[in-house]
Amino acid sequence: MCWRLLSEPQWSAEHKYKGMCITVQVEDESHRELILEYPYPTNKHGSPLPLPQRPNLSVKTVEADVRKAIASGWNPISRGKTFVYHIPAISN
Repeated sequence: MCWRLLSEPQWSAEHKYKGMCITVQVEDESHRELILEYPYPTNKHGSPLPLPQRPNLSVKTVEADVRKAIASGWNPISRGKTFVYHIPAISN
């Protein structure tokens, strides 16, 4: 599987606060795409950060999140609509 950054954390009028997104696909790119959407960065009180930095993610973290998406119903060798998996926020 190949994965790459799709978008940085951002705010928009349409989506409000949207965290960093990573796209994941099987190498041949002819199968169902997965988008891992991470929570928007917040401070220790839960308020959104005004100028968030890209979260540091390790390969192990992304691999674990892909496994969670598979457990939630994403089939990497199926065809169809893009599967968006929202990573739950970690409580402070």
